[in-house]
Amino acid sequence: MLAALGFATIAVLLLVTMTKRASVLVALILLPVLAALIGGFAGDLGELTLGGLSKVAPTGIMIAFAVLYFSLMVDAGLFDPLIRALLRAAQGDPLRITVATAVLTLCVALDGDGASTFLITVSALLPVYKRLGMNPLVLSGVVCLGAGVMNMVPWGGPTVRAMAALKLDSSEVFNPVLPAMGFGVAWVLMASYLLGRRERNRLGALSPPAPATDARQGEDEPDAREPVASTSAAAAEPSRQATATTADGQEPQALRSPGDGPGAVRVPPLPWTWLNIFNLLLTITLVVCLIQEVLPLPVLFVLGFAIAVLVNHPTWEQQQALLDKHAKSVVLVTTMIFAAGVLTGILSGTKMIDEMAEAFVSVVPDSFGSHLPVVVAVTGMPLSLVFTPDAYYFGVLPVLAETANGFGTDPAEVARAAILGQMTTGFPLSPLTASTFILVGMSGVSLGEHQRFIFRWAFATTLVMTAGALVTGAFSL
Repeated sequence: MLAALGFATIAVLLLVTMTKRASVLVALILLPVLAALIGGFAGDLGELTLGGLSKVAPTGIMIAFAVLYFSLMVDAGLFDPLIRALLRAAQGDPLRITVATAVLTLCVALDGDGASTFLITVSALLPVYKRLGMNPLVLSGVVCLGAGVMNMVPWGGPTVRAMAALKLDSSEVFNPVLPAMGFGVAWVLMASYLLGRRERNRLGALSPPAPATDARQGEDEPDAREPVASTSAAAAEPSRQATATTADGQEPQALRSPGDGPGAVRVPPLPWTWLNIFNLLLTITLVVCLIQEVLPLPVLFVLGFAIAVLVNHPTWEQQQALLDKHAKSVVLVTTMIFAAGVLTGILSGTKMIDEMAEAFVSVVPDSFGSHLPVVVAVTGMPLSLVFTPDAYYFGVLPVLAETANGFGTDPAEVARAAILGQMTTGFPLSPLTASTFILVGMSGVSLGEHQRFIFRWAFATTLVMTAGALVTGAFSL
């Protein structure tokens, strides 16, 4: 009963969000509440919901201050040199920008933390995508692919859980699949190339050929495909918003004045000052502390933002104006995270997740026993949409490993197979992980659009790594 109710809740959630029948925020809150009422947990509803909210509260706090921090840095022009360098290297080519997105994500994601990866990469690259008129789904999709593969690192959540659940070490779980991970990295670069080529063709079809310009003009002037508010107009009326039609022919949208948050229109580059250098050093220090986990992530972002806002906006009026400017971005992202806490709190607290895990294991035929590693590898990524990482790695994986052991298969092979997809390539698409909403929220896309756009590419990543694992002997067929 509980298993069926849990599967039905997830299925309806995916259906209504992917078809846009309801907003993700509403679905994440009301569907699990309805499931709890149907399951007879009305009396425990308050406790279950509060438990879920308590678990995601640190993440919500971290994201609120992280969005404020990086928005402040974008306003201050910290990422302008990177943006100009990318535009210079890409020469206005969406294909090169897309491949650069994959490379940057693969590097940043080495810390094994999806949230910080999304915060850094999207904050740095979204203005570039906006300036070139590129589809933000390409940004969220390519970042999803790169972060998914790199989440396999031994200090990443899925691998740590797999080792803990089966009492194995890194040499038994991660080292044998390192070559397969290399296959995955190569596929991510190939996929980014294909997506970038498709985006180049789309923009080329929308925009007529423009006369050739010199290299310096290409660096500093707005791209013809996305109208940009003029500097003089911005200087005369800093609070006025101009409107323009986007490159893909959608409805006109407001173009904010220079320095107005992520993706804003920027004025021509200005000489760096001591304040720019301070912001750069502060951001580097913050990133290093995040990687080294000097303090809990929420604390680091709270302190980082407090220092940054005090130095960049010393007066009360300036600080209040900054908060007013970016309040909408903070609310959009954090409400999604707390709504996801309602879902996971109810599913976990009612034991629906546990029942779902047992039900899933019970339907695995005995004839699959000797082939379980392959089955686990192929199904792991889609099941990221159904199971939380704790439910899968501590509930499903031990049973599957024990079953495989009964057929003479090393349990370590099952663990290796699991990390090829379950909450690795699948976590940036799952509504059960808070970091997914950081990615889609900061990219400005909906969860359903993101899933429809990148699911097959992410699943292909798992298939490529599974083939690589079979070829290199990480597990047998």
